[in-house]
Amino acid sequence: MRSRHLFSRFAQYVSLNILGMLGLSCYILADTFFVAKALGAFGLAALNFSISIYSLIHGAGLLLGVGGATRYRIHTAQKNIEMGRRGYGTTVKIGALAGGAFLLLGLLGTSGLARLLGADASTLPLTVTYLRTIFVFAPFFILNNILLAFVRNDGNPALAMKAMLFGSFSNILLDYLLMFPLNLGMFGAAFATGLAPILSIIVMVLHLRRSPGLRGSLNLAPQWKLLPDFLDLGMSSFILEISSAAVLMVTNRVILKISGNFGVAAYGIVANLALVGMALFAGLAQGVQPLVSSAHGKKQNEEIRKLQRYAVASALLLSFVLFGIVLGYRESIVEAFNGQGNAVVGQMAEEGLLLYFLGFFLVGYNILEATFASATENTQEAFRISLLRGFLFILPLILLLGRFYGMKGVWLSFILTEALVLLLTAEGKLRHRQSQKRGLVLGSSPVDETWNGG
Repeated sequence: MRSRHLFSRFAQYVSLNILGMLGLSCYILADTFFVAKALGAFGLAALNFSISIYSLIHGAGLLLGVGGATRYRIHTAQKNIEMGRRGYGTTVKIGALAGGAFLLLGLLGTSGLARLLGADASTLPLTVTYLRTIFVFAPFFILNNILLAFVRNDGNPALAMKAMLFGSFSNILLDYLLMFPLNLGMFGAAFATGLAPILSIIVMVLHLRRSPGLRGSLNLAPQWKLLPDFLDLGMSSFILEISSAAVLMVTNRVILKISGNFGVAAYGIVANLALVGMALFAGLAQGVQPLVSSAHGKKQNEEIRKLQRYAVASALLLSFVLFGIVLGYRESIVEAFNGQGNAVVGQMAEEGLLLYFLGFFLVGYNILEATFASATENTQEAFRISLLRGFLFILPLILLLGRFYGMKGVWLSFILTEALVLLLTAEGKLRHRQSQKRGLVLGSSPVDETWNGG
């Protein structure tokens, strides 16, 4: 009975969060579709240059939201409600300060940043327009991510899903209205994306006012000493997001030398479609995180192991579904986002989709490794996995393989990165098990590290 109840809760949290994250990923996917139709390859290239900054802002919200909400869930599982309330209030106020910093950066000027990201004379005006608008809405992006994490960890994953979906579907509708009937071009795309988190926040307000654990917490004095703990717990989520920004910037630079703006446009199609796949795995990870943190707070190690098995099986199923869709429909998918029917862009994007999505058979497991480690306060392991995936392997591989194998090398760098991370993580867990067995043979009592022990 207990196992069935646990699986039921797992299915509820994960399915709701995957649906929400799927909707959230449509922020950029809708922009990609409508920008391709309205502005063609140069618009796609400009959007792709800008996405790295969106990822940076989004990552800042995840860093604070996931970190603060994870500690909140552990506190509430241990009946320490007052510390949970103070943590929530502190997280929101720090998020507001971070959003203000991004807003100031946008007001000071974005032309230099756009050039640094790779924009040239053909794409600079479009890139600057998108960046400047996104920076203005940065406080809302960050606050939305914080509130989504706390609402989910406060036992209301259904509302978090509804908020994400409402914001995302509103974005799609606004994208169309602003870019076509109103003919606002790139500004319309960015403005629609910026309004989406505001609408999402409105959906969550009622829960925030009624929740005993969250209501009135913003009136408490912020506890700045809590910040390092929140950053520690949220770091793996931040690195996951910020690394995508770094990879995007480096890859754009490499591709510009290989295939010019058409190559960047093709990569933009693949990367933005891959965001949907990554969002599904992130939804799985973020959905199971509250359950893992709660079980960890109550020291229910067997439940954590069961949740691990459920999550890994779900990740494998998602991988088969995603790759099957790409294998069967990649031509139609690329055609939908290749707005002006550019044959060069289409050919590169089709090959990229097939190779890139092969990596999803590995990426889900690696994301879950980092998430479980963070949710059980094993932050060093979470940081190590995220750092290996996000920077230490993939950036050198893109530079190396791109130089020798062109666009094919760029696509293959993602697969090779995930394979190397999985092998190193598995080897580390094997060594941990062996050290535990040696400890038992010698009569010592090894420290229980549920996730590392796997």
